[in-house]
Amino acid sequence: MLKFKFAFCNESMKGMGWADQCRLVERSGYQGIEIAPFSLVRKGVDELDSGGRREMVRAMVEAGIECAGLHWLLSPPPAGLHVTTPDSELRRKSWAYIENLIDFCGDLGGTVMVFGSPKGRSTTAGLSVAEAKNHLAEGLARAAGHAQRRGVKILLESLGHDQTDVVNTLAETVELLRKIGHPAIQTMFDFHNTLDEAEPFPVLIEKYFPHIHHVHVQEMDGRHLGAGNAEKEFVPSFQKLRDRRFDKWISVEVFDFSPGPETLAVESMKTLRAIERKLL
Repeated sequence: MLKFKFAFCNESMKGMGWADQCRLVERSGYQGIEIAPFSLVRKGVDELDSGGRREMVRAMVEAGIECAGLHWLLSPPPAGLHVTTPDSELRRKSWAYIENLIDFCGDLGGTVMVFGSPKGRSTTAGLSVAEAKNHLAEGLARAAGHAQRRGVKILLESLGHDQTDVVNTLAETVELLRKIGHPAIQTMFDFHNTLDEAEPFPVLIEKYFPHIHHVHVQEMDGRHLGAGNAEKEFVPSFQKLRDRRFDKWISVEVFDFSPGPETLAVESMKTLRAIERKLL
C-alpha cells in the first residue's frame, strides 16, 4: 500500500536552533522539513554560506529527515521584493533573489519551491491583472532553466482573492503554466487556499493532478490538523491522492502558532495517521 511522505513547515519553530527543529520534526513522525527562508536569516539567504548549508544538511541527515523544499519565498527579509511591479529594476532584483533561493533549495536537497507570496505578486502602481500575469509568467520562464539544472520545481500556488488579485484558482494557474511551457514550472494543492474554487477538492485533484507536485494541508481556518474537522472532511481528498498514487511531499503548513511547534506537529500527525487509517 502506498505510504504518503509527510513534512512539517518550519516557520512555527522560528528562533529554535536548526538541529533542534530537525529533531522535533523527526520525533513527531515526519520524514521531511519544509523551510520558510525568512525564518532563518536576518537580511537574506546569502547569509547561509556553503559551510552553513552543509551543516544544515548534516543536521537533517543526523535526524533522519530530508528537506522537502521552500515556501514563503518573498516574505521579508529581504524587504520590498515584488515580481509583478512596473518597476523593472525591482523585478530584476526580486527574480535575482529567486535565483538565489533556487541554489539554496538545491544545496539542501529540496525539490520544490512553493510560490505563494501574495504581497509580492499582487497588482501595484496601476498595473492591470493581465500585465501582472505577464510579468509573472516572464519571470518564471526565465528562472525555469536554472531551477531544472538544480533539480528544483517552482510551484505557482493559486491563492484566494482575499490575499491577492493575481492567480486565484488552479484553472488560472494551469493556464499560466501552459503559457510558460516548461517542466520546472508546475503547481501544488493547498486545502486552505481554495476560497475561489467552485468544485470539490477530489475533483480539483483529479482534474489538475498532472501539474500537482506538492500538497499543503491544515484545517480550513489555518489551525493545526485536529483543531477542526479535517479528519472527516479530508478523507475523500486523501483517497483521491492515494488512488492516483501521489508520491510527492504532503506538508503541514499552519498559520496559528499559538499552541507551540511541538503541539502543532504532534497533533497534526495524529490527524494525518487517523485519515490514513480510513483510506482504502
